[in-house]
Amino acid sequence: MKPRRSALYMPGANERALEKAKTLPADALILDLEDAVAPDAKESARERVCGLVGEYGEREVTIRVNGLDTEWHDADLRAAAQAGPAAVVVPKVNSARDVHNIERALELGGASEETKIWAMVETPVAMLHAEEIAAASERLTVLVMGTNDLAKELHAEFVPGRAPLLGGLSLCLLAARATGKVILDGVYNDVKDVEGFEAECLQGRQFGFDGKTLIHPGQIEPCNRVFAPSAEEIEQARRVISAFEDAKAEGRGVATVDGRMIENLHVENAQRVLALAEALEG
Repeated sequence: MKPRRSALYMPGANERALEKAKTLPADALILDLEDAVAPDAKESARERVCGLVGEYGEREVTIRVNGLDTEWHDADLRAAAQAGPAAVVVPKVNSARDVHNIERALELGGASEETKIWAMVETPVAMLHAEEIAAASERLTVLVMGTNDLAKELHAEFVPGRAPLLGGLSLCLLAARATGKVILDGVYNDVKDVEGFEAECLQGRQFGFDGKTLIHPGQIEPCNRVFAPSAEEIEQARRVISAFEDAKAEGRGVATVDGRMIENLHVENAQRVLALAEALEG
């Protein structure tokens, strides 16, 4: 299991920020060539970002390219294919055909099989086609929620609890789990609202997201903490697995822990908790 609790966007035109990212404890970095870069800085940012891919140690380093409908998209993909990031993050993926076009461009650009696709799903069309997008390619490994753009296109307001977005979030979560893909929650815009941010992280974890995309280094610590299993959860997982193994040895198909019945589904959840804990320790 590869931890992806926190995926931090870093502006590709900001040399100081890109240097600082080398010291930040985010699980993944998204070196951004899209929203964070002005049109007249696109080419220099592309060159800078692609030259830095191998300088971030064990972190999972990805490059967010410009969208499929922009003049910079093709050149971004060609450069990223040669740079060899862990993945390219592509905005506004709306269909399986979009995924196939991205995959073909990476292959033509000479990308290795190690460079994956992270598809941003951020439009009503993408919500309604999330499963076909997620299933379109084995190279696609992660869905990334683009909640700001989704809210804009829905004409929705930003409110605590995100009620206007829950339908889209749920559809994409279903698609990710149905196809065995990772899914990351969208960003939280108010970097000064620590309490609100942590509450949204908790909501995302309770929903089933694997992690969250971030826009500020100050969001890393609470995000990592919320999306990591606690000591109590790790101990509970060990007890569940132990109790179930004892029950199997005695010829029983179920066990009880603290008065609650334990079945295979609880064991699978416990194994997932321990696998994430071990990955984080490693």
